[in-house]
Amino acid sequence: MTPNTKRTAIFLIPLLVFGLLIVMFFFRLGKPTDVVIGTAINKPLPDFSLPLLSDPSRTMSKGDLPKTPFLLNVWGSWCTTCYVEHPFLMQLHQQGVPIVGINYKDETKDALVYLQKQKDPFLYSLQDISGSYGIDLGLTGAPETFVVDSSGVVYQHITGEIHADNWKERILPCMQALGDNTISETKKVQACQ
Repeated sequence: MTPNTKRTAIFLIPLLVFGLLIVMFFFRLGKPTDVVIGTAINKPLPDFSLPLLSDPSRTMSKGDLPKTPFLLNVWGSWCTTCYVEHPFLMQLHQQGVPIVGINYKDETKDALVYLQKQKDPFLYSLQDISGSYGIDLGLTGAPETFVVDSSGVVYQHITGEIHADNWKERILPCMQALGDNTISETKKVQACQ
């Protein structure tokens, strides 16, 4: 390879790469950029057999879940956003909103200390020490919350914390629709979108 050919190649290769990037970006213009999470929305919760955080010798399954609409909240004592979310979960608990906790990839002693210090908003917490149930749910991290109807079907998947705004605008209307036996399935789905 001659020196002139090397100089030309050094100039053309970055130019070619830049041109390819421009073409790729052009074809992405106007396309949705949202990350779509593959969860079990509009499907039954995956089956499970998980130990109770408060009594690891006792396991629970889907049959033990509430028979009313409820929140399934995935949390961990290692999760900083869970500390931010926790006071709002306590408010919901005081209002009578049923919340089942899934303690995700956590040490039992750390999780128990967390609930002792922060107070416990959950009907009960299940342990997913290995994280395998989280994979079945389609988790991307914690906290994440699922709005589940009385028959165990997931209607919403909220990534990140629950707070007053998303509760009022999105989650509460869904839970109210799921609790109303006089409205159609279509209207329930629409209320939860």
